[in-house]
Amino acid sequence: MTVATDATDGFLWFMRSINKYKLDIQVIGMGEEWRGGDITIYPGGGFKVNLLKEALKPYKDRDDLLVVFSDSYDVVFTNNAKEIKQVFKKLDAKVIFSAEGFCWPDTSLATKYPEVKTHEKKYLNSGGFMGYASQLYEIVTSSEIKDQDDDQLFYTKIYLDPVMREKWGIKLDSRNEIFQSLNGALDEVNLKFKGSHSFMYNIKTGSVPIIVHGNGPIKPEFNRIANYLADAWTPTHGCQSCDENTISLKDVKDEDHPRVFMALFIEHATPFITEWFQRLVDQNYPKKKIDLYIHNRIDYHQKDVEEFLKKHGDEYKTVDYVPPQKALNMWHCRNHATHLCGKHDCQYYFAVDSDAQLTNSDTLVSLIEQNRSVIAPMLSRSGKLWSNFWGALNKDGFYARAEDYLDLLNENKRGLWNVPFIRDCILIQGRTLELLIDGYTNGDLDPDMGLCKTIRNKGMFMHVSNMKKFGRLINSDNFEIRNLHNELSQIFDNRLDWEERYIHENYSKVLDPESPVDMPCQDVYLFPILSNTFCRHLIEEMEHFGKWSNGQNQDQRIQGGYENVPTRDVHMNQVGLERHWLHFIKEYVVPVQIKVFPGYYSEANSLMNFVVRYRPDEQPALRPHHDSSTFTINIALNEHGVDYQGGGCRFLRYNCSITASKVGYVTMHPGRLTHYHEGLRTTQGTRYIMISFIDP
Repeated sequence: MTVATDATDGFLWFMRSINKYKLDIQVIGMGEEWRGGDITIYPGGGFKVNLLKEALKPYKDRDDLLVVFSDSYDVVFTNNAKEIKQVFKKLDAKVIFSAEGFCWPDTSLATKYPEVKTHEKKYLNSGGFMGYASQLYEIVTSSEIKDQDDDQLFYTKIYLDPVMREKWGIKLDSRNEIFQSLNGALDEVNLKFKGSHSFMYNIKTGSVPIIVHGNGPIKPEFNRIANYLADAWTPTHGCQSCDENTISLKDVKDEDHPRVFMALFIEHATPFITEWFQRLVDQNYPKKKIDLYIHNRIDYHQKDVEEFLKKHGDEYKTVDYVPPQKALNMWHCRNHATHLCGKHDCQYYFAVDSDAQLTNSDTLVSLIEQNRSVIAPMLSRSGKLWSNFWGALNKDGFYARAEDYLDLLNENKRGLWNVPFIRDCILIQGRTLELLIDGYTNGDLDPDMGLCKTIRNKGMFMHVSNMKKFGRLINSDNFEIRNLHNELSQIFDNRLDWEERYIHENYSKVLDPESPVDMPCQDVYLFPILSNTFCRHLIEEMEHFGKWSNGQNQDQRIQGGYENVPTRDVHMNQVGLERHWLHFIKEYVVPVQIKVFPGYYSEANSLMNFVVRYRPDEQPALRPHHDSSTFTINIALNEHGVDYQGGGCRFLRYNCSITASKVGYVTMHPGRLTHYHEGLRTTQGTRYIMISFIDP
């Protein structure tokens, strides 16, 4: 038997364990108004005793019927009725109560309890007990109790009376052989697994408790442990609960898909925002079933939003855009979105922050199909321990490292995990959202923490899924917007996103040991390295900067102030990209250098990194010269035959010329002694190249 007035997520998880072990259950009070007080703050729960009186009345004369009573919102069973009966008989009692390490709610009664061994629990816990029906009925009807009185105190007084204790044959499960109360005992238990079965082991008593109770203020940790119990997850069988109670959209027609309110939040300057928008567009979900809401607080992204809406806005059912001029604060805009979701009769609320890059186009569908009240895809910063979920909370309700956090983050354990905090990308069922209106506001907490605290206080579960790779988090912490194309500098903080936008799609083939590198001239290698987008952005960045050198020998930008073979150029350090470019050389150029010039290991040093501009009426060509480098790279930034005519590089010793290099292709050659070369005349248009003198 159990008392539950609402089918909370905790109750449903309890029922999962009941059904798993085919236990007969009678739920008392479902749908009734709870009249037992707020037992999360104050003593109370007498209402449970009064409900139990009525439920036991039909069995009051049954001295052969064993009845187990337990709480349900924070309880999980881990074995079947046969095992429970066997342990009960071994304990040689008519009634067994759960035991814990705290005397509550009246600590003055502690001295009246019988003594137990040091490794045993001394005090009664009313969240679980069992016995013969006739004895239990006599106990609960032995005296009156008000609905708001404390049920644990009611049973404690009975137990502490030697006469009543003897009369009804009451014992405490001091060794936790049936009942395990976790409050104050988390360091006394371990999770154990045997094939597809998961269970709890008490290391102090050597017992294997069957009914696990997350009593007191340790609900987040209990929920973490409960992710595994009742055979939900084991190392050999993985997540055995992930496919339970799911739905499928596979054969659902577009017009029959659930209506989704997609709320997009741009609260700070964020790199790779165009990719963020495109990945949302690429979600495999009918857009006419999506109501789109965009809240943008950043002027810098106004153009990005407008371009997205111009291209895709008409594809969605409705669009509501709040620009920077009308932007609300972080709390109000999110609460506003939940209200709008309700007005649209949404079946799902899908909130996505600009840091959440959803590279999996099935993310939205996958989350809906899991059929959970609140769920998030697991996202993390690439190569970092920073993610969009917390596995545990400290006593103040802030981040704490959970025991299994790294296993979840590194996907050593895959599944669906009940966690106390999620952010950045969240799907909430519409029926759940009704209980969370204005839930982002919760005291002085930021919106994410406020919402999650509201969810926890409502008895709802938050799940994070790492069953698939859904995407990653952008690191916006150091993103500066002082230049034109600010993502050019993101090679350190967001390397994967930088690579996807800026590294040539065929670069990886160059690194294949079995793939030869093109050598159009003696010891001159030509291969793809940078994308067209990078080349265009770098040109635009340099032109936006605009301070091109005059092509004279006197040049205060370099050491000594004199350039022997001057060009019209802008140095990378002038636009704040020197450090990033040197890292690019180390990570992407040097591996190819080692392949084509074996035996030499570059330190990726370069004092001269610059973009050169050739024009017929400005500087059309460059006289023959050696480079002050061990080797040089020369990258074509725009397209021959389209942007310019002529141009190229001629190596005089070998009478070999390279013309019409493809955009993003690099020419790599030795700098000194052997490769005397010249820049061929540009006859029309403007030619741009990127030059680095490496290891001078």
